[in-house]
Amino acid sequence: MAEAEGQAETKSGFESLVEKGRRFLESLGEGTMRAVSEVGFGAWLLIRVVFFIFLGPSRAQPVRIPATFERAMEVGIKALPIVTLMSITVGMMLAIQGIYSLRIFGAEDQVTIGVAFSVSREFAPLITGVIVAGRTGSSLAARIGTMRISQELDALEVMGIEPVRFLVAPALIAMVVMVPLLALWADVVMLLGAGIYIWAELGLTMGAYVHQLRDLLRPEDVMHGFWKSILFGILITLVGVINGAGVTGGAEGVGRMTTRSVVLAISAIIVTDMIFGFITTR
Repeated sequence: MAEAEGQAETKSGFESLVEKGRRFLESLGEGTMRAVSEVGFGAWLLIRVVFFIFLGPSRAQPVRIPATFERAMEVGIKALPIVTLMSITVGMMLAIQGIYSLRIFGAEDQVTIGVAFSVSREFAPLITGVIVAGRTGSSLAARIGTMRISQELDALEVMGIEPVRFLVAPALIAMVVMVPLLALWADVVMLLGAGIYIWAELGLTMGAYVHQLRDLLRPEDVMHGFWKSILFGILITLVGVINGAGVTGGAEGVGRMTTRSVVLAISAIIVTDMIFGFITTR
């Protein structure tokens, strides 16, 4: 009797384990299919935007220029204060840590080398992308999500207005233009912040600091960050639109997908940054 009960319990435990495994595989498969679907949707959005940019005017569906400038103001000009503040802070932080590390070897006067390359190739585009993702990418997701639950997107289609041309194209163009410009501005401000601390700590004059930067930095170092920031702008826009278009469940759904948009955009930026850096330094 006891042996039969033990076998029954063992069988029940095995069935429970199998059921958990089945549910895990189902959720894994659903997540994979959802991710593939979102990547495909993002590729379709990008193709449609390129179509409307180049062929839209000939089909009486041009991209809205006033809306593009409005989005550019939101992405770029209005983001200048926070980008400037964060950039000068990060520049000083890099100088502080660089001097502290190099002092171990008695080579703190070489800190300009590390600062110049790390700012132009990595930190300026990365910090800019993260700020824009948190500031503008989230607002894009929230705006489209709100339009989704209020059925404004359906209303646009009923009126014969293509939502991709009307909403996505201006945002993507603004991102592709303004994020690289913000990254170049971040280059200047970060290097200025680092130079101020190096001058205060090591006594290196700003003239000598600028001369060292001119000798060290090559155009390709600056362009490395510039091209990356273009990719970041595209990623931020597509992630925001995809999450906004996928909103369900009212206001709570808007908040959930807005948060998801920020998390995914920052994650995509960091992963893309690593892959881009790996490929371009081989």
